[in-house]
Amino acid sequence: MYIPEKTYPIVGAIIVACATAMQTIPGDPTTPAITAQDLKTRLYIFADDSMMGRQFGTEGNLKGTQYIANELARLGIQPGGTNGGYFQDVPAYKVSLAPGAQVILDGTPLVFGTDYVTNFPGSGRAIPVDSLQVVYGGDLSDTTTLIPADQAVGKAVLLAIGTPLQRNPGQILARYVGARAIITANNPRVARPWSVTLSADTAPARVNLVVSPAVAARLVGGDPLRLRTGTPGRWIHFSSMGFTRSQAPARNVIGIIPGSDPSLRGEYVAIGAHNDHLGIRYAGPLDHDSLRAYNIIANRIVEARMHATPGSPGGGLTPAERASIHVNVDSLHRIRPARMDSIYNGADDDGSGSVGTLEIAEAFAKSGVRPRRSLIFVWHTGEEAGLLGSNYFTDNPTIPRDSIVAQLNMDMIGRGGAFDFVGGGPTYLQLVGSRRLSTELGDIVEAVNRSEPTPLSFDYAFDANGHPERIYCRSDHYEYARYGIPITFFTTGLHMDYHQLTDEPQYIDYEHMRKVAQLVHDVALTVGNLDHRVVVDKPRPDPHGACVQ
Repeated sequence: MYIPEKTYPIVGAIIVACATAMQTIPGDPTTPAITAQDLKTRLYIFADDSMMGRQFGTEGNLKGTQYIANELARLGIQPGGTNGGYFQDVPAYKVSLAPGAQVILDGTPLVFGTDYVTNFPGSGRAIPVDSLQVVYGGDLSDTTTLIPADQAVGKAVLLAIGTPLQRNPGQILARYVGARAIITANNPRVARPWSVTLSADTAPARVNLVVSPAVAARLVGGDPLRLRTGTPGRWIHFSSMGFTRSQAPARNVIGIIPGSDPSLRGEYVAIGAHNDHLGIRYAGPLDHDSLRAYNIIANRIVEARMHATPGSPGGGLTPAERASIHVNVDSLHRIRPARMDSIYNGADDDGSGSVGTLEIAEAFAKSGVRPRRSLIFVWHTGEEAGLLGSNYFTDNPTIPRDSIVAQLNMDMIGRGGAFDFVGGGPTYLQLVGSRRLSTELGDIVEAVNRSEPTPLSFDYAFDANGHPERIYCRSDHYEYARYGIPITFFTTGLHMDYHQLTDEPQYIDYEHMRKVAQLVHDVALTVGNLDHRVVVDKPRPDPHGACVQ
């Protein structure tokens, strides 16, 4: 579920090579109860700069997963991984451009890392392309401008980005199955010169490039955003295109609390979150305060526009709106110097869900209150890379797959206030998928919520069939649902710091987060104590088919 980084033309320059650490909080001992202070203590550890952004397949993710495993051991929670440990190793590969590969324009090779980088497929062989004609495919941030799929067949499709992307463009790009290459106009230094994948496939794949704005202009003879969609461009040549592959470290973390009823102990309620995030910004640091000021003001402008015209995409900022942001950023810099940051700490995404799951595990382990069924806690890796860890776990479960009666997934549960978006507040919570397989599970979540001291206000809007965000398909719960396991996804929603360097622990609403974690705890307890399995009364999807929302 990786989304290309947004571009911000007016934020701070890249002038240093390391990040400045943000505020730190002492590691106070945690308690058996689920508390806002415990969540804060854990999150300032898990989303610290020392975790290096926890990117899938990197040392940072190993550090993050080791913290979780250490906590499970400290709490006396039973290992649920392989070989008697807390980890389930996930086979992963680091993919890089092969030596000698070249992209040639007008007879001159483009410079890798400056003129272009590749968005790597899982391929390990040469890519069977030679020379392709470029065609301008439109603006990725405005789907109404994109060319029809049949105009892309056999071509290299150049796509511009007129305004920062708010969602994963994967479903958009999937329409161009006949294209031989997809070229996105962005800053190549933003993209990493490698990727990590689970794919063992070495079959040839399509070329995917990110090129600089200058190269994009050369490809089509001017600024793409000023051209008519479908305008033909130059021919581009590919020489010896291929990739090298090497093993990369990746692992899920799994803990089990056995149920109290011997007759039901062989059934499990699964509680999960994802342990990975986006790592370190390849292009180097940005000024944290400038970036957040830009995000806040741009978000307000676009949100107001969309509120005034429901259903509109919001559109890009006008020159006058950009100028107004400059004024605020300049004022900020007169107050204090820049604070440079290059680490995607992922405090909300999904540090919040990860430490929320730890808090729930501690509450069950230390309170003496255990449900009749067992509990399995899974911190999945590789969610940001395409639900890879949860896909691997559900295909290769460490317990019988049909023993899992329900899965409760938390991803981004630490925000959701009125400052984040219109309609937010201290009790706001989005639910997705709670009745897609089981009416009963949805009813249980509603009933448990009504019994809470402060019931949360559920927003089901993002669960609607055909919703463009496709949230049901975009987090780890779907990998369980595809096998007919009832799920509920709990999230306080996307916000201005989503997939940004500014997703920091200092912006989390810990009391709001506590309410969500307590609700999930209580739902798990209720499901775990039922005298029957949660009833599945809806059609089960094809476990190997495409997700449909």
